Amino acid sequence: MVEVRDTGKDLRQLRLRLAVAMVFVISCFGVLVARFVYLQVYRYADFHAQAEENRIALVPAPPSRGLIFDRNGVLLAENVSAYTLELLPKRVAGLEPTIEALSRIVEITPRDRRRFRRLLEDSRSADSVPLKVRLSDEEVARLAVQRFRFPGVEIRARLFRNYPLGETAAHVLGHIGRISPEDKRRLEEEERLSNYAGSTHIGKIGIELSYETALHGRAGADEVEVSAGGRVVRTLSRTPPVPGSNLVLSIDVRLQKLAEELFGERRGALVAIEPGTGDVLAFVSKPSFDPNLFIDGIDPQAWQALNEDPDKPLLNRPLRGTYPPGSTYKPFMALAALESGTRTPQETISDPGYFQLGNHRFRDSKPGGHGTVDLRKSIVVSSDTYYYKVAFDMGVDRIHDFMKPWGFGQLTGIDLEHEATGILPSSAWKLKRYKQKWLPGETPSIGIGQGYNAFTILQLAHATATLANDGIVMKPHLVQTIEDPLSHARRRTVPTESYRIPLRRDHLDLVRHAMADVNRFGTSRVAFANTEYVAAGKTGTAQVIGIKQGERYDARRVSERHRDHSLFMAFAPLDEPKIAVAVIVENGGFGAQAAAPIARKLFDFYLLGKLPKDVREDLLPRLLDEAELRDIPEDIVEPDPAAATEPARP
Repeated sequence: MVEVRDTGKDLRQLRLRLAVAMVFVISCFGVLVARFVYLQVYRYADFHAQAEENRIALVPAPPSRGLIFDRNGVLLAENVSAYTLELLPKRVAGLEPTIEALSRIVEITPRDRRRFRRLLEDSRSADSVPLKVRLSDEEVARLAVQRFRFPGVEIRARLFRNYPLGETAAHVLGHIGRISPEDKRRLEEEERLSNYAGSTHIGKIGIELSYETALHGRAGADEVEVSAGGRVVRTLSRTPPVPGSNLVLSIDVRLQKLAEELFGERRGALVAIEPGTGDVLAFVSKPSFDPNLFIDGIDPQAWQALNEDPDKPLLNRPLRGTYPPGSTYKPFMALAALESGTRTPQETISDPGYFQLGNHRFRDSKPGGHGTVDLRKSIVVSSDTYYYKVAFDMGVDRIHDFMKPWGFGQLTGIDLEHEATGILPSSAWKLKRYKQKWLPGETPSIGIGQGYNAFTILQLAHATATLANDGIVMKPHLVQTIEDPLSHARRRTVPTESYRIPLRRDHLDLVRHAMADVNRFGTSRVAFANTEYVAAGKTGTAQVIGIKQGERYDARRVSERHRDHSLFMAFAPLDEPKIAVAVIVENGGFGAQAAAPIARKLFDFYLLGKLPKDVREDLLPRLLDEAELRDIPEDIVEPDPAAATEPARP
């Protein structure tokens, strides 16, 4: 029997299936269309912004750091261009394998690896970290042809700081270093972090730190189009960075270098100041260090050698080292005695070689004493007995009040961070520090610059310059002018005097002429024999260790580092002072033997142009010739309103 199919029924089923399929297809297309509408219409703005972000990037453009010159135009800190090999950690699949592969193309030293690991710990994941700096042209060429093999590895051109004179004036200039997490936190607190986008270095110490804001400049940015692989296709717009300001120091680097050479291998400090302006002409700390070691991250071995050196080359001695001033304090004590009425110029004492107070005998440096002594002679022969009596008669508090305006035991305000205050003792100071009353027996030693007295060589030089400047106080400074990078206009940092110490003219003249006699007939007559100018000075010897009552000091019986310090302060010429100096030679003994000859040779060079016979001309930095000087913009000196504000008198 043949089965008869119901064609009508089959046709209806087929149509139903087609209808269902059509509805399904239409539904799918509807969903797609709805999705397209949603993405293209409702989410258009979001996806357009994302696409633009993927296509356009802001690349920071760090500014070039300002240059530093000495007062004569000699370059002290410059920027040199070089290439670096850098890694972007977040884009490098494996750091160690990548470094190993790169080391087969260029030499990667163990020091490079140690520095890279240290910088990697301090950096953010988005930062590029230098693996090798200052690549040679050959190394750049070898890396460039292999660049495609290393995603996340870049060769970048950067400006590097360089100090062409090495150790010369290192404690003045300081140095820059990599921006640390602590630096970033500080910049963020000061709301300056955005200005360091793209920058890798910042001032760490010295002028580089004190004038960081001026030297750094203002960052710019490039708006660039990038490919999907992150490559820059083209630059769309550019906000150029503003370079940092140039600094012209008050330092005469040839005088600075000469002073450093005159110290030789001895330890010590020297500050030379122009009395009428407060310009610091030389600022010496011996021994010194090479600031170039710190720029790219100092090697641990080099850091250990510097940090553990018993001579302390990293210590800024003029700024941070404090010493008893010894007999260099006596001219100021003489003025204190005259101005307070404790002594008159004609009043004399009999100096038996000691000052007796109760059961204690304060000894003079000369056994048997100096006989009859008035104020002028007390300075010339350096009578300790005279100043023991003056100090005891004045009392510690009157001495303190007179010495404070001269800057002893006070911050001078010099443009360097971390200046030491020192100690200018008083009864209130001792009570606060030791919870003890001042004893009368502690006063006599104050008069000869011993006891609790502890001042910096900068403070002694500042006081000497004030004495040479008739009591007119000029704030000491290392930066003379700041030069605008665009207009080249210059403004002075210290345009006016700070204040004046009221002094009687006859008292001032008496002390100054007595100091001139020190160099002609007194303790420093040998060092200043046959000068073509009149210099006023005072020698000093400061004890390092105490000597028992009745015992005599013998340098041969104590270790070298326990011997007395040699000090000297002076200014010249007497009538129109152009330079004032304070110098200490640590453990150098009598002031006239070690310190005074250094000052004499500096004066001869600065005032007369005479170079010492034992110093070669080629050791000093070369001055610019006339053609080079013409390339330096002319000074357009504008007063600094902030600096012109007169500070309160201490």
